[in-house]
Amino acid sequence: MLGAKSCIALLKACKSMDQLKQIYAQVFRVGLEQSKNVLDKLIVFCIDPSFGDLQYAERIIDFADSRTLLVYNLLIKAFAKEGSLKKSVFLFHRLREEGLWPDNFTYPFVFKAVGRLEAVWEGLGLHGHVMKTGMSLDPYVHNSLLDMYGLLGRVDCMRMMFDEMPEKDVISWNVMISCYVRCGMCENAVHMFHKMLSEGRLCPDEATVVSTLSACTSLKMLELGVEIHHYINENLNPTLIMRNALLDMYAKCGDLSAARRIFDEMPVKNVICWTSMITGYINLSKIDEARELFDQSPSKDLVLWTAMINGYVQFNRFDDALSLFNCMQIERIRPDKFTVVALLTGCSQVGALDQGKWIHGYIEDNMIKIDAIVGTALIDMYAKCGCIEVALDIFHSLQQKDTASWTSIICGLAINGRSEEAIELFNEMRRVGFKPDDISFIGVLSACSHGGLVDEGRQYFRLMESYRIDPKLEHYGCLVDILGRGGLLDEAEELIKIVAGGNAHVAVPLYGALLSACRVHRNVSMGERMARCLMEMETGDSSVHTLLANIYASYDRWGDVMRVRRKMKDLRVRKVPGCSLIEVDGIIHEFLVGDPSHPKMDDICSLLYKLVDILTGSQVLDDTCLLGY
Repeated sequence: MLGAKSCIALLKACKSMDQLKQIYAQVFRVGLEQSKNVLDKLIVFCIDPSFGDLQYAERIIDFADSRTLLVYNLLIKAFAKEGSLKKSVFLFHRLREEGLWPDNFTYPFVFKAVGRLEAVWEGLGLHGHVMKTGMSLDPYVHNSLLDMYGLLGRVDCMRMMFDEMPEKDVISWNVMISCYVRCGMCENAVHMFHKMLSEGRLCPDEATVVSTLSACTSLKMLELGVEIHHYINENLNPTLIMRNALLDMYAKCGDLSAARRIFDEMPVKNVICWTSMITGYINLSKIDEARELFDQSPSKDLVLWTAMINGYVQFNRFDDALSLFNCMQIERIRPDKFTVVALLTGCSQVGALDQGKWIHGYIEDNMIKIDAIVGTALIDMYAKCGCIEVALDIFHSLQQKDTASWTSIICGLAINGRSEEAIELFNEMRRVGFKPDDISFIGVLSACSHGGLVDEGRQYFRLMESYRIDPKLEHYGCLVDILGRGGLLDEAEELIKIVAGGNAHVAVPLYGALLSACRVHRNVSMGERMARCLMEMETGDSSVHTLLANIYASYDRWGDVMRVRRKMKDLRVRKVPGCSLIEVDGIIHEFLVGDPSHPKMDDICSLLYKLVDILTGSQVLDDTCLLGY
């Protein structure tokens, strides 16, 4: 007859869940399902991530009359690691109901689950229970409690507990530093690192330096990053993780030469270091060097492909981005939402409606969920390509909306001249509980500007204070534009004087906006005064001189026009050539002023001359007129 020892031997030799189920059937038949040793071995096998089955493990313990703390600890840990966080917390309460006493192996994973669930009250209750049992004196439990408060965002409680610890180990410091970084409080993380060094009792380890390097990266603290690099070389054996952190820090802090040295010296390179190095080149506008390195990478994951595609989009090289996406398809790399969002952003930049529609179709065909992020990108693309009705349909069909999706449709309506609808949606956004951000206000202020709504524009500008949003240059630019379009040029000028003071960086774009209004309202005297102010700042912006020349031209003051152009020549100010883009049959055509290099330029000019004749009434439009173009 099958005994407990024989059963345990069979379980040790077990290789699959099918075999385990057969063994369990025999265990159940001979009545060994209540054996604690057998039960423990069954659960150990079921939680193995390679071939286990957590749901089956649950069924096994449900049939057991009594369960050990070990079984509960194993299951709580397994469910927490799998992401079934509520199940972990449920099992914790169940073991307490059964009269079992949690130990220092029980709490850490329950704390982790509660933190990730953001269950603050549950966390406070657990803390109280730990205090009553005296288990908080255990360093392992205490450090896990610190981590839980960090995950909950309760850094005040975390810091208070840390300061009250009688004995701190390296893990305590590491938890504090990493939690500060995770909460975006990188200055506190750096302060904690310095405090650890100044106390001098403990030496930073790999986890310490990696977390602190992450803080240095966010704060662009290259000097501290270099110090940590020296510390690693002198006191630690640099691992791949540390080298990746150093490479990322140097690349994002702008020291590409140091980053490349680390990269080239790496004995083993994983896809993370390739991605960091390539992203570093992209961030410093070295897109061709990034592509060269990308092509050399022996293995490319989805993140690396998306980073390179996004780099091309960032520098308006949409054709290259689309070509790379096609290569990605050939390599059978399945894109995610971030890949298609990057491509949709590229379509928005160049007005590539046909390509945008194709990507939209690709999203639907490949069942990529249109969530708030993808939906926002689609709304932005259709709105900027002039299909505002499609953008509205997508917005209203979104099951989950966020501030970005509301903002995108508000801005889209504004740029398409539908000011009243933009303002109506902005007000609805606030009514349903979404908090507008600084970009939302740019959208509604732009709508007021396009609609000539001066009073409403002032009202929304003042409303920013209610949301604790400090006006930026773009907001002041919108307000100047609102006042300028409304003919309130003197008020706009006074606003600029108050806001800009003597700061050329602020004054130039604001005076430029007012100069445009001077041209619209044919106010030559103010236009000349604005232009003088701008020229005194010695701006190399050609638009200032061009606007002033256009104001003079509107009054037939051709001598003044020539004088402005001579001054541009003397100052070596060159007008940036105008550029326009048009999509025909899915191909983007780019035209620069004065550039005759397009291969079909003769045909294009011939058609344009015919259109001019039609518009001036000298020729009747015929169906054959456009044939062949």
